[in-house]
Order: sequence, then C-alpha cells, then structure tokens
Amino acid sequence: MANDLAKASAAVGVSLTRYLVEQSWLWRIRLAQVAEDPRSLDWIARAALDVDRDRVVGHVGFHGPPDERGMVEVAYSVDPAVRRQGYATAMLETALRWAADAPEVSVVRASISPENEASLATLRPFGFEAVGEQWDEEDGLELLFERAVR
Repeated sequence: MANDLAKASAAVGVSLTRYLVEQSWLWRIRLAQVAEDPRSLDWIARAALDVDRDRVVGHVGFHGPPDERGMVEVAYSVDPAVRRQGYATAMLETALRWAADAPEVSVVRASISPENEASLATLRPFGFEAVGEQWDEEDGLELLFERAVR
C-alpha cells in the first residue's frame, strides 16, 4: 500500500509485479476488513504465483469468510501483462478446491459484469448457475452465479 514494490517483494519472498501495487485500493479494503474481523485473513486475496516461472500473475481469494448460509464469493484478477494464458482458470480451480476443503463452505458465488466476457467464459465450464443480479455501487450491474462445492 506504500507503493514500495521492493519492500513488499522482500516481505513475501517473491518478486511482485507492479500490478499488485496498482491494486492498493483492494489491499486498503482488505486491511480494514481484517482489522474488523481477523478471521477474514484466512479467506481474502492472496498473490497467485506461477511456480514454473516463479512470478506473480495476479491475486485470488474470497470477499471474506463464509456467511451464515455457508456461501463465499470468489474473487480473482489476472495481471493484464499475462492475460489469456489460462491463469484465471487456474485461479478459479484453486479457489474451488480451497472452498471444497473447508467444511463450513457449501456454496461459491461469483459476481460478474455482463460486459466481462472473459470472466463469463472462465466460469462456464465449472457448473455455476445464474441466480440473479445485483447493483454494485462501484461496478454497476453484476450477474450472480452460484455453485455447490460438494
């Protein structure tokens, strides 16, 4: 959040990309979230690493811990410099395994702009079903999709 890429990279032990620094709005939101609810730390965004190339390609996680229904909302974003190489699919697969390994999770939700064809295409093979839509103050109209984890 301090825009110090070298210090952040040293702290996590891998070279981070400028893209993660540019996502400081997200880290500010999540920092406040963890301060309010420390158990959120186990669920929120993490750097996504391509281990074969030893480089960060984006971030993946959930908006927070499961709600009273056992639902978590997945969130992932791929660095624009490496998009269209299968990373979003790999991140979604990882998030679904993460959710399936947590007994308190029963449903994974995704919210996607109707104009975001790439994310809609990424979701299709994973058995998500359309369940409605919502208006997000920052992102506008979002389509809602859900999938049982078991």
